[in-house]
Amino acid sequence: MTAKELSRRHFLKYTAMLSAAAAVTPGMLLGMTKGDIRLAGPNERVNLAGIGIGNRGGEIILELYRTGLVNIVALCDVDMGAPHTLKVLKEFPDVPRFQDFRKMFDKISNQIDAVTVGVPDFSHFPITMMAMGLGKHVYVEKPMARTFNEVELMMKAAKKYNKVVTQMGNQGHSEANYFQFKAWKEAGIIKDVTSITAHMNMGRRWHGWDVNIKAFPPAQTKPDSLDWDLWQMATTGHDYNKDFVNGQWRCWFDFGMGALGDWGAHILDTAHEFLDLGLPYEVRPKLVGHNDFFFPTSSTLAFKFPKRGNMPALDVNWYDGVNNLPPIPKGYGVSGLDPNIPPPSTGTMSPAKLNPGKIIYSKDLIFKGGSHNSTLTIIPEEKALAMAGSLPEVPKSPSNHFKNFLQACKGEEQTRSSFAVAGPLSQVFCLGVIAQRLNTKLKFDRKTKVITNNKTANALLIGPPPRKDWEQYYKV
Repeated sequence: MTAKELSRRHFLKYTAMLSAAAAVTPGMLLGMTKGDIRLAGPNERVNLAGIGIGNRGGEIILELYRTGLVNIVALCDVDMGAPHTLKVLKEFPDVPRFQDFRKMFDKISNQIDAVTVGVPDFSHFPITMMAMGLGKHVYVEKPMARTFNEVELMMKAAKKYNKVVTQMGNQGHSEANYFQFKAWKEAGIIKDVTSITAHMNMGRRWHGWDVNIKAFPPAQTKPDSLDWDLWQMATTGHDYNKDFVNGQWRCWFDFGMGALGDWGAHILDTAHEFLDLGLPYEVRPKLVGHNDFFFPTSSTLAFKFPKRGNMPALDVNWYDGVNNLPPIPKGYGVSGLDPNIPPPSTGTMSPAKLNPGKIIYSKDLIFKGGSHNSTLTIIPEEKALAMAGSLPEVPKSPSNHFKNFLQACKGEEQTRSSFAVAGPLSQVFCLGVIAQRLNTKLKFDRKTKVITNNKTANALLIGPPPRKDWEQYYKV
């Protein structure tokens, strides 16, 4: 569906309809009440179902299993015969298997305490909404969802079912990056920040594609083991093509969130939380290789945030694209790559002229940081050495991101990237993707959560209406 098609009358009408959503949830439709939500006891393991078990989804399941705090009670994937699902299937040969998450919940819901949602961006929402409605704790990969409204509804559901534990999978939010930023902010080392440069300049899957395409790729014969109709979930129907699956979905506006949704939560998470950024009032794109179907060859996005309490107004400038490098301050030094970053499904990280990270500009100091777990350093080096003795001690993490989720399921900790924290961050990325898709400046009302200068962009906050039989998940 092109940007022009998205502005059709039925689409705008649907926007108005959803803004008056009914007070019924998937869980209530299935007879569940708020009191049915169960926390595991201190000496119990959490009974976990993995939804999406290939590639990153499989890695999440194994990371949670390695904590020693879970029993894997179900595995679910739309393609149980694919090579990328076999690793997890071999690890747990006797665990019940399902192709449809709805049938899994119908059959063994009472045996499940929590679920992982390690599926493409556009699939996060219906699975998560059904799980929360049934009282299941949820660990959802980043970004939370593909549209602004989906994230909004997920936050509302988490608030309604406030005993459900939620965690978004930006794992660096439980490591040194998190605790250092928090300590330095509280100690006044990080203060009066006016600008942040965030950059991700590695090669992406869609780089080199023809930006002049006029249609989606042609239909191909799908693998026999894949339930293609279920793979699409609530999205507008597409014919199967290999360039939609196995990570390729990230390339397309209809399915993924591009480089921003993929890496933004690993680069901007701590700044967004501890500088209380919330939502921007304006987004300005500068793009190379724009088209209606997949993400640009390079994007520079300027997010403008207002003054917040005693903190000054702040701009976040995002750079992606191999040759779209940001300005580098004097004394920047070497760009490092966090060794803890998990490799992509292709198996290797693409080389980059500048590794993913951020530069934070405050009134008196400049900070250089990477992504994921990476900590900040003060630049230039002479300034860092002069301040070394006055920097606060940074506490060590009591639990990694996976253990933090499970400890929260057991009532022993609070998740660090709950939907209340991760939701607004994910919505920043949703706004950025709309600016990329339409190649236009957005003016956003932070109070009413409306894009005020473009009706098509405002309709994209919700996105196309869900397919038949998927509407129930869009009610809170």
